[in-house]
Amino acid sequence: MSKKFQTFSFIIILAISIIGCANRGTPSGGEKDTIPPEIIRSVPENFSTDFSGNEIRIYFDEYIKLKNIQKQLIVSPPMDPAPEIMPLSAASKYIKITIKDTLEPNTTYALNFGQSVVDNNEENPYPYYRYVFSTGETIDSLSVKGSVMDAESRITDTFISVMLYPVDSTYNDSIIYKQKPKYITNTLDSTTTFSIDNIKEGKYLLVALKEENSNFTFDPKTDKIGFYKDFIDVPKDTLYEIKLFNEVVDFKGLRPKQSAGQKIAFPYEGDPDKLTINILSDTPNDFSHRITKQENADTLYYWYKPKLELDSTQFILKKHNYNDTLKHRFRSLDKDSLTVVVEPRGTLKYDEPLKIKGSIPFTKLDKSLITILDQDSLKVDYSFKLDSLDNTYHIDFNKKEAYKYNVEILPNALEDFFGNTNDTIQHSVNTKEYAEYSDIRLTLVNAEYPVIVQLVDNNDKVFYEDYVSENRPIDFEHITPKDYYVKVIFDINKNGKWDSGNFLKRIPPERVSYMKEFAEARANWAPQIIFTLD
Repeated sequence: MSKKFQTFSFIIILAISIIGCANRGTPSGGEKDTIPPEIIRSVPENFSTDFSGNEIRIYFDEYIKLKNIQKQLIVSPPMDPAPEIMPLSAASKYIKITIKDTLEPNTTYALNFGQSVVDNNEENPYPYYRYVFSTGETIDSLSVKGSVMDAESRITDTFISVMLYPVDSTYNDSIIYKQKPKYITNTLDSTTTFSIDNIKEGKYLLVALKEENSNFTFDPKTDKIGFYKDFIDVPKDTLYEIKLFNEVVDFKGLRPKQSAGQKIAFPYEGDPDKLTINILSDTPNDFSHRITKQENADTLYYWYKPKLELDSTQFILKKHNYNDTLKHRFRSLDKDSLTVVVEPRGTLKYDEPLKIKGSIPFTKLDKSLITILDQDSLKVDYSFKLDSLDNTYHIDFNKKEAYKYNVEILPNALEDFFGNTNDTIQHSVNTKEYAEYSDIRLTLVNAEYPVIVQLVDNNDKVFYEDYVSENRPIDFEHITPKDYYVKVIFDINKNGKWDSGNFLKRIPPERVSYMKEFAEARANWAPQIIFTLD
């Protein structure tokens, strides 16, 4: 064998050996980077005093980018115009902050970046970075701490702004509607606690806002608000709790419009309870009207007859101290046709009425033309009542276990506002066996009556409710098996509903308590639960 051939064979064997070793495993590229970026230096340095420039640069040891900076960056006190932050989209090894506002003298400013500063590759966040400087000789070092909770719901919003307004010679109650606060922070997205840092000694108004427009002023139509009932003194070793709620705005009628023939839509803001709507034009002696509410919308419908031969008219709307006149221009449109819907379909719960809903206001129900038969073809006696605002008849009757019921509504049983009647309607429902449901007996400890007790799901949807005016066991019978949270509303004004607060009147929302653990409702089970209220 020649030396040349031996050399060639050695090379082939070596190559095969290398390939074999390579096939045993594929390099992983190393462990995943979990280390956040580090700050090398800042110009000027963090916590500088006698600040007089308009540019700040913060340098990092690797390429970084800014994530959700619009949500996370909080500047306290707010600057107007806001500072310019670079870069917004590209990766960089530094953050450049250009100040556009004229800074106040002897004031400590804080730029809270939250967790918006992340490394370029794995997006590891620099945790809650704050850059602080003072235009005076010292850095203010006092703090206000606490928590924000939703007043009505078990679930609290994220990114809630918490603000302080100095109570001085310039303070007035309307300041939250017109001016930005002196100091501000937020709760970010993972906690309900807050800390407003680097503030001066003094007396303050403490307010929380869940804003729609992020302009740090309160808009009652869109924003939630919470406030501490008294002015606070700083320094003071107190943890403050704020309850967040939607104010009920004052009632206001908006411009009406013709929705259909002899049907006018009146949009509104606020609560329409006890509102009256009256036409100011001359009307015939047989003129009449009805008012219904559009489902899931802030709109009332004004139905009228006979048709009015007018180009326009005015309506006067009255509610308590509200009084307004609105102009309406008539349009020639076809009238709605009557449609009737019976609910529910399929299963009827034991505590649930049958509902007959109409597209035009009902004026008459002829009981002799509506029959309910059970599965043995026996007539079932029932009672009925009309919810005129929702235009729904509620049909109540005693229900048997695991029974089927057939409902027959003959022609002319229902008549609407314009004299239309129904066609024949056949409808069937059935009840389940008692064993398919659950019962819960609830005992309250430390309750102040009256209270509204509700069973709600994880999203705060109400499934069952009981109004309790005395100390007694609360029984929820034949309820659908699932996990519920127990919600207790302290009905202070005894009006049968939860009432939110009002900032200007310094009225807090009515108290709500949730049981921390959910109540397990299981089929053919009747747990007894004790809820001790704080």
